Amino acid sequence: MTNLVLAVPSKGRLQENANAFFARAGLEVVRGRGLRDYRGTLAGLEGVEIAFLSASEIVSQLAAGTAHMGITGEDLVRETLPDADAKVELLTPLGFGHANVVVAVPQAWIDVRNMADLEDVAAAYRMRRGERMRVATKYINLTRGYFAEQGVTDYRIVESLGATEGAPAAGQAELIVDITTTGATLAANALKVLDDGIMLRSEANLVASLTADWNERTRNLARVILGRIAAEEEARTTREVRASISGDRAKVFAQAQKLFGAQAPLGIAKDGPLTLVAAKKKVADLADWLVSQGADHVTVAQMDYIFSSKNELFEKLSARIG
Repeated sequence: MTNLVLAVPSKGRLQENANAFFARAGLEVVRGRGLRDYRGTLAGLEGVEIAFLSASEIVSQLAAGTAHMGITGEDLVRETLPDADAKVELLTPLGFGHANVVVAVPQAWIDVRNMADLEDVAAAYRMRRGERMRVATKYINLTRGYFAEQGVTDYRIVESLGATEGAPAAGQAELIVDITTTGATLAANALKVLDDGIMLRSEANLVASLTADWNERTRNLARVILGRIAAEEEARTTREVRASISGDRAKVFAQAQKLFGAQAPLGIAKDGPLTLVAAKKKVADLADWLVSQGADHVTVAQMDYIFSSKNELFEKLSARIG
């Protein structure tokens, strides 16, 4: 029987966050013989094999179809796989591993604020020096694609093997394309991000392979895993709102739905509190509005899971694998 192979980061903060992500969905990652074991399981879910790999290896395994799903950064997916959308499906962002791929130039270039300015500098550099401006980066494919979109052509890439942000100061390049989270390291190296220089806002994603063996067994396992993840995600981003309100409940709900996107997944009861579910960011406004509609009390509660007959993550995967 074919196991569903789920690839997760093998170490560091990404692994910790991945394990916490699965744990929130009620899926415990078990590592067989400790940190040196590169295979594991999901507790209580037979038929799932965990492969502990580096983030870049995860992308390769997904593209080759030797892993069914995995957690890795969108930046690695887009850089490693020029035809990414034909080989993998990014199912959902996970809320951790945030980083931006950016174009950064020396702060001393005070007249260079955007990519159009950079093209002017590149042309002047070529005319003055007789050679192309150098861009140090590990993100070769992303750089070529973004620079082409922005009409910047007079440059050459210097592949960075070490700390990319130090390349301009070391005289190895005139500017860089690199990944950053806070920008502090760039500033420490006297670099600034161009106003339109954010090439990609990346974060960790749950990614599915489109070339893996998606048979009945692996599809069913994916349905279970994605159902639990979707239930946790829905609960984490919404809140249950209860209001003691009289009058026409159906009318109040219809207005709450229109104004705040509120839902009543359990229906509108004839008595007892009116129970709604709404996006977390809209709950305070909804509560104030319910009070203005005559509610004596409004309570807000966080839920653990919201399971639904419609498994949107699995439907998204199914639409791609046929």
